[in-house]
Amino acid sequence: MLVSSSWFLVAVMIAVLVAPRVEQVTPGLGPWKYVAGLAFAVILYGSVLLHEASHALVARHYGYGVGSITLTFLGGFTQIDGEARRPKEEFWIAVVGPVTSIVVGLVGLALLALNPDGLILMAIEGLASANLFVGALNLVPGLPLDGGRVLKAGVWGLTRNMHRGTIVAGWVGRAVAVLTVVGVVAASFGGRVDPYNSLIFLVLALFLWSGATAAISSARLRSRLPSLVGRSLARRTLTVPADLPLAEAVRQAQEVQAGSIVTVTTDGTPVGVVNESAVLATPTDRRPWVATSTVARTLEPGLQLPADIAGEELIKAITRTPAAEYLLVEPDGRVFGVLATADVDAAFRSSGR
Repeated sequence: MLVSSSWFLVAVMIAVLVAPRVEQVTPGLGPWKYVAGLAFAVILYGSVLLHEASHALVARHYGYGVGSITLTFLGGFTQIDGEARRPKEEFWIAVVGPVTSIVVGLVGLALLALNPDGLILMAIEGLASANLFVGALNLVPGLPLDGGRVLKAGVWGLTRNMHRGTIVAGWVGRAVAVLTVVGVVAASFGGRVDPYNSLIFLVLALFLWSGATAAISSARLRSRLPSLVGRSLARRTLTVPADLPLAEAVRQAQEVQAGSIVTVTTDGTPVGVVNESAVLATPTDRRPWVATSTVARTLEPGLQLPADIAGEELIKAITRTPAAEYLLVEPDGRVFGVLATADVDAAFRSSGR
């Protein structure tokens, strides 16, 4: 579990805001009222941790790794490795958090039947109301709230399109953000809300808008990735001995209309991909005296990719090992072609038109 620096700021704010109420319930505590307020903040964020832990447990149930749980200014965040593979998994991983918060709130209400008093009564009332509020808020069907992920799962299940589900839930999240701002402005003119609450709701609206916008942008971007297929983007490739003069390698490539050159050993094992920019930078009169290997990049780990690579896996691969060209190979090790980053960029741009 990680705790961001903003959590300590919120804990102090809660301690200061709760201190007057502590003084009313138990007069004469002096500075200890702030300690009691801080203890309440810790208990409150303990319930937030339960909320996030429930996400983590269900994610692990479905086989996803969980990196960490981070407590932040606005609550918490659970880092889950990868996207949900099916709508059902997205639904249960998302909905379990708000349900946990509501259950904690209902347990708190049940404990009130025991007639506690003093600081214990104050803590239980605060914990119950806060968790019921958090649970209800997170069920609002707009990203980046858990309810938005529930809506995403629903649209995904109906349309069989995960990205469409994200976009719909993102636009609903934007709408909720706008309605929140409108509500704060209307309440302020009517004198029915204090400045502190107005600020909290405006920060919430900003959080909703930015999170929803990021989700929409990501979905639109990722919806274009399936058009990126390594096989269809690969250039026809000529294999030549590493010590072949560059001029001869270029001549042979032009003769067979190959768009790339790969250097190989005597037994045909590929060892390098010729860099197009390096070839163009080599004067024509020098090429007969330069070995092709001098303008080739050695096939380091990450520069040799499966010929069937496509979509998000392709983008991840070229991001992990940035290069101008990559060698695509068949499952049996045969050279299929060379994939140029410039061709991937061009295909991605054209897919967005």
